[in-house]
Amino acid sequence: MYLNLIKESFLFARQSLVANKLRSFLSLLGITIGIFAIILVFTIVDSLENNIRGSIQSLGNNVVYIQKWPWTFGPDYPWWKYINRPTPQYYELDELQRKCKTTDAIAYRMGARKTIKYKSNNISNAVVAGISHEFYKIKTFDLTSGRYFTQVETEAGYRVCLIGSAIAEGLFNNQEPLGKQIKIAGNNATVIGVIKKEGESLLGVSFDYQVVIPFNFARVMMDPKSENADPIIYCKSKSSISNAEMMDELTGVLRSIRKLKPKIEDNFALNETSLLSKGFDELFNIIGIAGWIIGGFSILVGGFGIANIMFVSVRERTNLIGIQKSLGAKNIFILIQFLFESTLLSLIGGIFGLILTYLCTVLGAGLIDMEIKLTSTNIILGITISLLIGVISGFVPAYSASQLDPVEAIRTN
Repeated sequence: MYLNLIKESFLFARQSLVANKLRSFLSLLGITIGIFAIILVFTIVDSLENNIRGSIQSLGNNVVYIQKWPWTFGPDYPWWKYINRPTPQYYELDELQRKCKTTDAIAYRMGARKTIKYKSNNISNAVVAGISHEFYKIKTFDLTSGRYFTQVETEAGYRVCLIGSAIAEGLFNNQEPLGKQIKIAGNNATVIGVIKKEGESLLGVSFDYQVVIPFNFARVMMDPKSENADPIIYCKSKSSISNAEMMDELTGVLRSIRKLKPKIEDNFALNETSLLSKGFDELFNIIGIAGWIIGGFSILVGGFGIANIMFVSVRERTNLIGIQKSLGAKNIFILIQFLFESTLLSLIGGIFGLILTYLCTVLGAGLIDMEIKLTSTNIILGITISLLIGVISGFVPAYSASQLDPVEAIRTN
């Protein structure tokens, strides 16, 4: 009986949609635009969030960054305190490595933008990063060819370098970079490795656009004491140690290294990725609410459109409803018949909205260097919203049709 009810309802709905093509199209359009707006916003936000969280993840959950400036500021931002702080120095790295027991690896990095040349090819404003030896233990990256620095090369400041994929392509085109000599701000350096392509990063500069060299070579062309070099000390905790425990130890050791008296405030910042994650959580929540508001108005208009169309459909078929009821059709049959029609109309509009969203993701993938993907979660969300709008918009017209008096309905012209 229920299968027959669904079959009959589907046939009535299809007949109504086909018989009133323009009316059906206009009803579909409102739902299509609404679903398209909501799901496209959520798809872009999800893709952006995945990209940012991937970038944050690459920074390391168990890594603490010793810097001059904190990543986040409170409402009472004491910039005058921070501006007078010293930058992290290379000698502090040795002291930290010797005294810290909670760390698995500690590394130093500084960087500046320089011009890179190879024969007639040159790249301006390339990021040149000077690092200590244990940097590879903290910032993991793969090499497509070549090798990493040896301990001797790092400590002695050998004139060797690793180059990112974009640098390799810009300087060498299809040539093999290994063993070639390039000039970094006028200084010769031999390429010993090429870093595997990472893609764009929304947090900092990707390794694709970097030239990595030993710290003692880098200090020839940049000043470690200058804030322009953005010196950072990276500290990675042991697997059994929490970031909080490591930060407590780092605070004590750094205060002793810098000879800070007990009553004097810290003159350094200990930053961790959880600070960024919390900030982005709030941002994405706001964007998500904005997405619901933007798409909600379109869906609201589409829902009213479907309700209006269903009232017109009930009025046109009042005589037919009276005949059906006089032949024994129950109220529930009439209710489901019209409810099925409104739901089918809304569902078709939602599917078209999802198709438009998918086409936009395909076109967008070729325009920007970021993966934009219509996920199964958003597809299910779009279909669910469509079904709910169909049920809500069609219920009142369907209920009014089911309550019609059969005699009065038959008499209606």
